Amino acid sequence: MRIYSTISSPMRFQIRLIPTLAMLLGLAVLVTLGAWQSGKGERLAQELAQRAERSQLGPSVVTGQLLDGASAHDAPFTVVGTYEAEHQIFLDNRQENDQPGVHVITPLKIEGSETRILINRGWVGWTQGRSVLPVVATPTGRVQVTGLAAVPSTKKFFLMPDHPEAPNKLWAKLDMARFQNLLGHPLQPVVLQQTGGDAPDTLVRHWPPPEDRVGKHRGYAFQWFGMALALVLFYLFACFRKGESV
Repeated sequence: MRIYSTISSPMRFQIRLIPTLAMLLGLAVLVTLGAWQSGKGERLAQELAQRAERSQLGPSVVTGQLLDGASAHDAPFTVVGTYEAEHQIFLDNRQENDQPGVHVITPLKIEGSETRILINRGWVGWTQGRSVLPVVATPTGRVQVTGLAAVPSTKKFFLMPDHPEAPNKLWAKLDMARFQNLLGHPLQPVVLQQTGGDAPDTLVRHWPPPEDRVGKHRGYAFQWFGMALALVLFYLFACFRKGESV
């Protein structure tokens, strides 16, 4: 009878070029995605904290001097002046409680200057068809308006026209440069979303804060970073191979 003894071959670490390059490429992609989601979460957290902090402050007064849009965003302001109803427009495709409607945008000439500021006076339903615009009365004389400053988005959306639709009082999006050319006067870089109870009308003024998606973005970042770690561990495990039997 013969007795054979089997001695396990020692494990050795072996790096191969193609798998290593593939791992590094995948790692770069996963880490980049994780950093992107983490950055979005941090920026949103800062925006929400800034909005909450500014909401505790009293409104600043808007004068004819142009504001810095980025610094003024989400801050409360009050302004005195007179509406220019002849330049009033409507922003299309604005819903409230799942009802179709428009936002009423009216320029206001700031008292004591030639500078204008756009006032988003609120939402009104629009149910009579696209050929008939809503009828909205505009206050005359000197008015005081209080609200939150907002910088209109400059993003372009697929299939959304760059120019006002017919009739030309209906706009798909608010273009500040085009509005300034329309007015022919200096224009503040923000739109004041009216919040005060100083308006004698029935427009709906509902300006919800940005959705708190900080936790969701951080969760996505954790998933991407976790996948990156798993990829590295799998690569290291795969690099260990049995050596030659002795």
